[in-house]
Amino acid sequence: MLFFIGLGISGYNGISLLALNALKTCTIIYIERFTSAICDQDILELDKAVRSEDKGTTMLSVQRWFVEDGREILERALDQNVALVTYGDPLIATTHTELYIRAVKNSINVNILHAASGVSSVIGETGLHMYKFGRSVTMMSTPLSALSVYNTIFDNLLAGNHTLILTEYNDVHPNGLFFLDPVRVCNMLMEAERDLKYNIFSEETFMVVASRIGTSQKKIISGKVKSLTGMNFGTGPHSLIVTGGLHFTEEEALTTLTYNADKPIDNAANIQRVSVRMLEKYAPRTKKTAEEMKRLVRAGKYNISTSEGLIEAIENAEYYISDAERFLRQGKFELAVLSMGYAEGLIDSLRFQKGLLPESP
Repeated sequence: MLFFIGLGISGYNGISLLALNALKTCTIIYIERFTSAICDQDILELDKAVRSEDKGTTMLSVQRWFVEDGREILERALDQNVALVTYGDPLIATTHTELYIRAVKNSINVNILHAASGVSSVIGETGLHMYKFGRSVTMMSTPLSALSVYNTIFDNLLAGNHTLILTEYNDVHPNGLFFLDPVRVCNMLMEAERDLKYNIFSEETFMVVASRIGTSQKKIISGKVKSLTGMNFGTGPHSLIVTGGLHFTEEEALTTLTYNADKPIDNAANIQRVSVRMLEKYAPRTKKTAEEMKRLVRAGKYNISTSEGLIEAIENAEYYISDAERFLRQGKFELAVLSMGYAEGLIDSLRFQKGLLPESP
């Protein structure tokens, strides 16, 4: 039997009786501390409780590679009771889900004992509506991670949704436990904004920072980036939320349930798709070019022998522009960009391949 057991968010004191009794039947218990922090005191208390039965139980702390490999865990679970103990809920991490799938494929009996998840707890304690959240993402300390998080925020804001950002935690860092600081997260997102320029993140962006949820030292702070980046959030773990459109009850919750530095705002109010910004920029310019080309053709200002068919070709380009604008109004963004591409391609062909270049003065 393989037990997936969640420790919850409150450490040893929060573990369920069902989970504790299951652990007492196990010959080996693996404690993973890479998805989030489990303190040494919690492990000591858990070890004392399990060993009180004196059944020769072995308890081991294991690293990510060991769980990802999983072969030893699965082999032992074929004929023994084995447990994998994790912070929060045991099936939030994809690494654990993959091990669960492998266990079932190998006909190993599995028992999953759920517990409070840090993800749902953070959302619940802020008072934000669960159904208003889009895709969640983890911010690592690498620049590429910031770009991924930035793009996720953008996609979620387009739908008016909130974005939950989990932050990097490392239990084997050279300088001890490492928790990515919220101020650094904000600075990394500001750098991504300077690179991508989607106009979704600035000092005026409203955010929530939740630190150490489930402990007596929890702190939830909300406000604009310019206020948050001047604060000291202490040790982790930390989670951040970039809010989207806010219901009035969410606004009330943020001002009541969190330490609120600034009035909540709708971060999604002025967000535009990249395709929309492109079309709004290029459509007027392309229209103007087409109209000018028609005028000059009719006035005989080009080095061409005949204007027969050229006006019709330019008007075809204008039809493509009209199609692009109609598709944009209908929310068919890919078709809008495609139509604008046809219009610009046709105009460029007429200008450069057909000799539609203005006469020299």
